[in-house]
Amino acid sequence: MKIAVISNFAESLIRFRGPLLRLLVERGHVVHALAPSYSTEQREELAALGVVPATYRIERTGLNPLSDLQALRDLTVWLRRERPDASLTYFIKPNIYGGLAAAIARVPRRVAMVEGLGYLFTDVGHEGIKKRLARRLAIILLRIALGRAHRVLFLNPDDRTEFVERGIVSPVNARLLGGIGVDLSYYDVAPLPDGPPSFLMIGRLLREKGVREFVTAARMVRKDFPMTRFQLVGGTDSNPSGIPADEVRAFTADGTVEWLGEMLDVRPAIADCSVYVLPSYREGVPRSTQEAMAMGRPVVTTDVAGCRETVICGVNGFFAQPRDAASLADAMRKFCVDPAIIPAMGRESRRMAEELFDQVKVNERIYQTMIAPLTPEILQ
Repeated sequence: MKIAVISNFAESLIRFRGPLLRLLVERGHVVHALAPSYSTEQREELAALGVVPATYRIERTGLNPLSDLQALRDLTVWLRRERPDASLTYFIKPNIYGGLAAAIARVPRRVAMVEGLGYLFTDVGHEGIKKRLARRLAIILLRIALGRAHRVLFLNPDDRTEFVERGIVSPVNARLLGGIGVDLSYYDVAPLPDGPPSFLMIGRLLREKGVREFVTAARMVRKDFPMTRFQLVGGTDSNPSGIPADEVRAFTADGTVEWLGEMLDVRPAIADCSVYVLPSYREGVPRSTQEAMAMGRPVVTTDVAGCRETVICGVNGFFAQPRDAASLADAMRKFCVDPAIIPAMGRESRRMAEELFDQVKVNERIYQTMIAPLTPEILQ
């Protein structure tokens, strides 16, 4: 079977979908990976996996209709020419334009994966008319594209429910996958660092990730526990809600939070922390949290869609309220008041990662979904 995997970010194909691509090749399938561009190193890495790279034109985060129509044209031409037996799309734009193109090209098996609802579906405060119109258009296009998918995979039940209730997908075609999973041998348990509790946040520098709340909460905690450490890992992003690097440097200038920038390998940062923190406004199921759990770290996160899948409150961590720095500070203080709870909660995180977020099990579920017989009700 020839399979086309469509993304709008080449690095994600290697870092996050690499094991799935390898599995598809090992099972005897011819795999093509489509993204806007590749570096020489990325092409070499895909070739080492046995995957054929291809490109199409699209803006990863822009809202330019002309660019998006070009993506639809490029993908339709490619799919008609190559005639794959199945397509797998993920992220909002590939799900829309890759899904539409696959339907137009009559790809026999069309699978989409909703990994999170992104900037358009996340309330980050005051919204301009441009964003509201873009969301309405995205919902219309998703309804058309995902309505023609044979299966749609969701990482959390909240996203699945929202898409079904909005009429974007049929409940017949919607499948709950759970977290996308991590390599449990690569993200192995690391010993806890010595000294006072230290807290780490990893994420793109976006408002909806809760970066500002993390910095504000860190300042609150440091007033009571001045020896506590806080670190932030992540790069700037061209997303409309991106926080400029100058602003990040400004609000970390007092030394309360150390900004480490972007890291291709986050394991050293996780190993150097006692507790992982992600005060996001909404997620699919955050990969960074899964990585920290696999390495045996308790978690502080928000009680919102996607994030709540990673914490059992009082067992492997605590919840904070979204957009509430004081609530986040209170949750982190619990580890400062009683550091003895950290090892046991870390062990529970690892247990949950093994049960819920084993990449091998998750990729097998994706594979079985892609090759399962299409029943008449799904084909309607």
